[in-house]
Amino acid sequence: MITPTSEGQPLWEPSAEMKQQANVTHYAQWLEDTKQLHFTSREELWQWSVTNIEDFWASLWEYFHVQSSTPYTTVLTERKMPGAKWFLGAELNYAEHVFRNATPDRPALLFRSERHELVTISWDELRQKVSAIAQALRNMGVQHGDRIVAYMPNIPETVIAFLACASLGATWSSCSPDFGTQSVIDRFQQIEPTVLFAVDGYQYNGRLFDRLPIIADLQKALPTLRKTVLVPYISDTTESSQLDAVLWPSLLAEQPPTLIFEQVPFDHPLWILYSSGTTGLPKAIVQGQGGILLEHMKQLHLDADLKPEDRFFWFSTTGWMMWNLLLGGLLIGTTILLYDGSPAYPDMGTLWKFAQDSRATLFGTSAGYIASCMKAEIEPGKTYDLSTLRTIGSTGSPLSPEGFLWIYEHVKRDLWLASISGGTDVCSAFVGGSILLPVHTGELQCRLLGASVEAFDEQGQPLIDEVGELVITQPMPSMPLYFWNDPTGQRYTESYFSMYPGVWRHGDWIKITPHGSAIIYGRSDSTINRMGIRMGSSEIYRVVEGIPEILDSLIIGVEQPGGRYYMPLFVVLRADIELDDALKAKIKSMLRIHISPHHVPDEIIQVSDVPRTLSGKKLEVPIKKLFMGVPLEKAVSIDALSNPQALQFYDELAQSM
Repeated sequence: MITPTSEGQPLWEPSAEMKQQANVTHYAQWLEDTKQLHFTSREELWQWSVTNIEDFWASLWEYFHVQSSTPYTTVLTERKMPGAKWFLGAELNYAEHVFRNATPDRPALLFRSERHELVTISWDELRQKVSAIAQALRNMGVQHGDRIVAYMPNIPETVIAFLACASLGATWSSCSPDFGTQSVIDRFQQIEPTVLFAVDGYQYNGRLFDRLPIIADLQKALPTLRKTVLVPYISDTTESSQLDAVLWPSLLAEQPPTLIFEQVPFDHPLWILYSSGTTGLPKAIVQGQGGILLEHMKQLHLDADLKPEDRFFWFSTTGWMMWNLLLGGLLIGTTILLYDGSPAYPDMGTLWKFAQDSRATLFGTSAGYIASCMKAEIEPGKTYDLSTLRTIGSTGSPLSPEGFLWIYEHVKRDLWLASISGGTDVCSAFVGGSILLPVHTGELQCRLLGASVEAFDEQGQPLIDEVGELVITQPMPSMPLYFWNDPTGQRYTESYFSMYPGVWRHGDWIKITPHGSAIIYGRSDSTINRMGIRMGSSEIYRVVEGIPEILDSLIIGVEQPGGRYYMPLFVVLRADIELDDALKAKIKSMLRIHISPHHVPDEIIQVSDVPRTLSGKKLEVPIKKLFMGVPLEKAVSIDALSNPQALQFYDELAQSM
C-alpha cells in the first residue's frame, strides 16, 4: 500500500539504467560531442534550451536529420511574439518524415473499436493507401493550401486521409463525429474546405449513431465543397447514392502510384485546430508543417522518451489535439495505437484490456478517466497483463494527488507517471515529465525543453512557489502561424498577448516549485475545458438561449479535488416557466445534439439574474473563482457590475458546496 509521501519523498525514481538509456541522455551526449556543450543536470539543459533558443532548435534540426530540399538561411528572424519566423528558406514535407521510418520489422499502427477486433496496419499497407488517396485528391483538383476536412472518428482511414493531405501540401482539419451539426459548421465554414471525408456513422457505448443526415447538412452549409468521400463504417450497404459522394473503397481500387511528397516552406499550413474563446466563433488556429514536425519529434523523442520499438497509445477523439500529437509517433518510427469507442463500454476495463492486447508501452489518457477508474474501483494491474507498460501519461485537466497514488497502487508500481499540460494552441505540452527525474505526488516533473515557462503575477513579475499565470516568454516553432480569417492579427494578439505584451499568456494557473517542478490549478479564463476538449461558452449560449423558454444563461467549469470537473449551467427563464424535468431534459438534449455529449452540464440551476459588467459581459471568471473558494471581495470588483445584487445567490451557493 502506498501512502501519501512527505515533502521531498518521491513516488517513483528512475533507475541508473533508465537514465543511461534515455533518449535525452543520448541527445545531451551528442551536444557535448558535436557542440562542446556540457550539462550536469536536466535543469541546466532546459535552461540552455530556453536561453539559447536559436542554438537549441538548430541542434534539433541537425540531431533529427530533418530532410529539407532547400537549406534554411536563418533559424529565427527575431525573438518576437507574435511574428516569429523560423527556418527561413527551408522546404520540406511532414509526411516524408513519417515514411522515412517505414520498416517491415514493426507495424505502423494497431486499431481496435467497439465494432472491430484488433487490426494491424503494416508500413507497406499504410504507404499504399496513403498514395492511393493522395492520387485521388490530385484527381479532384486539390492543390497546395486547399483545406481538406474530416468528420471522422479515430480510425486508420482518418490517419491515411491526413497523411495523404499532408503529402500534397494541403491543409487538414477535423472534427469528431460526436460533434453536433452547428459545432462542425461553426468550425468548417470558416475555412472554406474543398473536400470532406466523413463516416456514415459510428458506435459509442454500444449504440449506433447515423451521421448521413448530418453530412447532408454539412454539404449544404459548405458551398466550397467539390467532393465528399464517404467511409462505410457502421454499414456494409452504404452507397454513394445516399449522398452526393464517392465511396472510400473505390478510391483504393486502382494500383497506387509512387507516393510523392510536395515540398513546402517551413511555415506552410499543416492543419487547423480549434480552441474556443468566450465570445464569437471558435478560433481557427493554423499551425505549420515544419513547426509541428520539430515540436512533435522533440516532445515525443526527448520529453516522452519514445523509441521506435515502443507502442504509443493516447485515448483521444479526432476533435482533440492529442490525436494530432499521437500521429507524431510516426515521425519517430513508433507504432501508434488507435481506439474508437467509449472507454467505459462494456466496462471501465476496456482501455486497459486494449493496452494488454496491443502490448502498449505508453498509455495516455485524461485525469477524468483516471478519476472514473478510481470511482469504479477497478484493479487494472491485477486484472490485465501490463508487463510491457512502462509509462502512463495524463492530461486534459490537472491530475489529483489521489490520481497519482491510485496509479501506483492499482496499475503498476514500477511505472513512470508523466502528467503533462499544454494546449491546442501549440499542439503540444509546456510542462510535463522527464524520465531523468523523480515523480512527486500531484506535481508535473519539469518544464519541457524549449518551453520558456514562468508563473507571472499581475505586474508581469516571475513567481516561485506561488500561483500565477502560466506564460511563455520565448517563441516556439509550433505556435500558431495565424488565426484563419484574422487578417490583421488582432484576435490572435488579444487571445495571448493582451495581458503581457510580447509574452504568451496561456490561461492556466501554475505554480513553479523551488525544485523546478510545476503544479497546474486549472483554467484562469472561462473556456470550458472538459476531458481536454475546449468549448467556448458562447457556443453553449447560442444553443441554450435559442430555446424559447430561456432568457439568459451562464455556464462555468470548475476543476475539483480528485480529478473531478463540475460544470453547472445557470438559466434565467421566462415568466411563468418552471424548470421541471422535461425542460432540463430538453436543454441537455439540445446541447448533446448541437455541441457534444461532453458538454452536457452536470446540473441545471434556475436563477433570477446573470451578473454582468457595466459593459454587459457575463461574469464567468469571477463566478468560477467563487466556486474555487475565492472570497467574494477578491473574486470581483463590485463597482464594475451593472447588477451587483445578482451575486448573492452565486456566493451563497458556492459557500454551501
